[in-house]
This record gives sequence, C-alpha cells and structure tokens, in this order.
Amino acid sequence: MCITGCASATMDAMNKRELAKAVAVQSDVELKTVITVLDGFTDVVTAVVAKGVEPVSIPGFAKFVKVDRPARMGRNPATGEAIRIKASKKARITPVKAFKDAVLAPSKAPKLVKGAYPTVDTAVTAAGKSAAPAAAKAPAKKVTAARKAPAKRATAARKAPAKKATARKAPAKRTAKR
Repeated sequence: MCITGCASATMDAMNKRELAKAVAVQSDVELKTVITVLDGFTDVVTAVVAKGVEPVSIPGFAKFVKVDRPARMGRNPATGEAIRIKASKKARITPVKAFKDAVLAPSKAPKLVKGAYPTVDTAVTAAGKSAAPAAAKAPAKKVTAARKAPAKRATAARKAPAKKATARKAPAKRTAKR
C-alpha cells in the first residue's frame, strides 16, 4: 500500500497486476481485457525471441533479441588461472533512444491520466465503462477525399507591374521684384 492508501506500492517494483491496472486506467479499457492482452504480448514476444529467427522491436520502447555467445577464454579472478567459457545463448532487451530520453528527462515522458499511477481503485473499476461498448458502435466509414482540380492560373486578371514612382519636386516659383 502506498502512503495515500492506493493499491500500488511506490517503493517496490511494479508487478504485473499493478501494471495492468495502470494501463487499464490510462487507456480506458477493462482490467480483464488488459490482463489478457499483457499475457498475449508476453507469450508472443517470448515465443518469437525464443526461436531466435528475428528480434522483436517496439518503436519508442525496446528491442528484444536472442544472442548467441561463442565459446571464449576467460580468467578465474581468484586464482588467475585461464579457463574455457563454453558457448551460451542469452536474452537481450535493449531500451531504444526515445525510452532512454524519457527516463533521463521526465518532462519528455508521456503524461498519465489521473488515477493511472499511483493507481486509484475507483479509477480502475471505472476503466472501460465510461463510453458506450465498442461493439455497439458502428464501424467508421472511410472517407475518400475527392481530388480537386488544379487551380487555374488567372492570366487575364494579372496586374501590370507597379511602376517606380520617382519623387519630383515642383519647380520653385520665382517671384518677380518690381
């Protein structure tokens, strides 16, 4: 429990349940749906990376990849004796630049809706229920933009270029003395 009585702990690591609650409030989707999506996400990423064929990259977040490490020679730090380290496979998760920038400069991080973090239980129960059910909505129609004809050049109404006006002084009047 956090100090204000919310369900999420601010001192401990965020667990899957707390993450699901925060995502449900942020995206206004039911908690049950978010948990199902998170489970599906972890299953797909794990299966694809485990095959080692291709990495999984989420733009703006992270890149998941399986790395084959070859056999090499190393040293026992206690004795200084040379030892052989056998080949292995590792999972590597690399944060991408946008994620690192947001972590290092919190002003660049996305803004969360009120109640997303720290999680507020009333916001979690209200998530996904504020709008009409998505299935009841009519599918959006694609709007095909009608192409406009290119603008016609107005050749007849073209003005002549402005002439330079040179300032001429009026000739000075001579007054005749009599």
